[in-house]
Amino acid sequence: MAVLLGSFSIPFLGVSVFITILTYITYKLLNDYVHKWIQMKPIPQLEGTYPIIGNAHQFKTNAGDFFRQIEDYTREFANAPLLKLWIGPVPFLILFHAETVEPIVTNPIHMEKAIVYRFLHPWLGTGLLTSTGTKWRQRRKMLTPTFHFSILADFLEVMNEQAEVLVEKLNVQAGKGRFNCFNHITLCALDIICETAMGKKVYAQSNSDSEYVKCVYKMSDIISRRQRKPWFWSDFVYYCFGEGREHNRVLRVLHSFTYKVINERAQYIANSDSDSEGENGQKKRQAFLDMLLKTADDNGSKMSHEDIQEEVDTFMFEGHDTTAAAMNWALHLLGSHPEVQRKVQQELDEVFGTSDRPATMEDLKKLRYLDFVIKESLRLFPSVPFFARWIREDCHINGFKVPKGANAIIVPYALHRDPRYFPEPEEFRPERFMPENSVGRPAYAYIPFSAGLRNCIGQRFALMEEKVVLASVLRNFNVEACQTREELRPVGELILRPEKGIWIKLEKRTPQAS
Repeated sequence: MAVLLGSFSIPFLGVSVFITILTYITYKLLNDYVHKWIQMKPIPQLEGTYPIIGNAHQFKTNAGDFFRQIEDYTREFANAPLLKLWIGPVPFLILFHAETVEPIVTNPIHMEKAIVYRFLHPWLGTGLLTSTGTKWRQRRKMLTPTFHFSILADFLEVMNEQAEVLVEKLNVQAGKGRFNCFNHITLCALDIICETAMGKKVYAQSNSDSEYVKCVYKMSDIISRRQRKPWFWSDFVYYCFGEGREHNRVLRVLHSFTYKVINERAQYIANSDSDSEGENGQKKRQAFLDMLLKTADDNGSKMSHEDIQEEVDTFMFEGHDTTAAAMNWALHLLGSHPEVQRKVQQELDEVFGTSDRPATMEDLKKLRYLDFVIKESLRLFPSVPFFARWIREDCHINGFKVPKGANAIIVPYALHRDPRYFPEPEEFRPERFMPENSVGRPAYAYIPFSAGLRNCIGQRFALMEEKVVLASVLRNFNVEACQTREELRPVGELILRPEKGIWIKLEKRTPQAS
């Protein structure tokens, strides 16, 4: 009998331990949830918020509908200091006023990205976009010199070359009626980032059927869908019942491509004098990847190939979709406001005259009105419509106590429409960004490239590219928009896109002598 009892005691003990641990974890989670619920009760919230499920049952699963839902909430609570949503047991604060955004983006304690960014980790690892703490600080310090003005100037040649290819493609469309320009602009941006980031030509504008090109877009869509569906946040559920298999298939294509490019480039640098001159006596063009392969930290340690892949994948994702969207929105706005377009073209004619020469860095400095146009376009249609941070310690936002563990979602799309700082906010007025009209505007009322410590490291690169490409298009064509603002229906996924593209008409133009 004692032997029999002994044989049962081990599995019985195991079950008891398991139940005890499960009970403890459940108690801790429930206790944490109740604590947050009580502390955050004074913060305004939506009607129909239920315990445990929160507002998850109210969210639309379609990307466009979901974005318009968030947009409606920010309008409904425009006079409230902040808004609270619960996605299951996880609290999210929606911030869209300069005074509530500032304490989050300026405090290094809250620099960690929110929970939904973890779905980017399989693709981007913990590169500059997703890393935090010591790793982020070290990586940012190492990478900042690669975006020095003199290095950006070396990338100008690539931008001019690809803008010229784009103009040739648009020439085919000129005078033939309306067409969707969104893909044309996006493929141009992808060619630019591939060559500047990796030193690799992918000829996306000539070969839009490239598997890598398709997978870049597909992965963005897959991640965005998962972020909107909290029932797929569990890896087990996602890989059993969601798009897990397709996610991994696309991931293999993306990683194998960049892995191969990195190794080829490393071998090339090892076997050649990368600082030597090319065949025509000109210095060889360096890619971002070349600089990463040579970069070392304060101790002289170089980045591993795995580290480099994180950053290359991050810049491939962050560096083409965002600029492509910004240029597309700008073309729509210019095509809808012929008087603004004429001012831009007048400025271009003053700088370039009747020549068809490529843009120089000096030219770009002179295009001040085009700069205002780009900034106003980013105000109305910020490429990243929202970003999120994790609250790492208890704090107060505009008088409300916010407990550690909450998530803050900052909504530039709504923030940029604050009538206190942008009167008649839906109107397209580039003059808002003239120095004399910007006096007194809070720094955190306009943050198209985020703000604070984690502001976008590539913003000068992005603005430079947008200037080069838009200048090339407007030197050669008159643009007419074929959609009203209401017909655009922005879709806020990882990037702010129009639901059915940007439809325009083009007519060839002849530059005028200044």
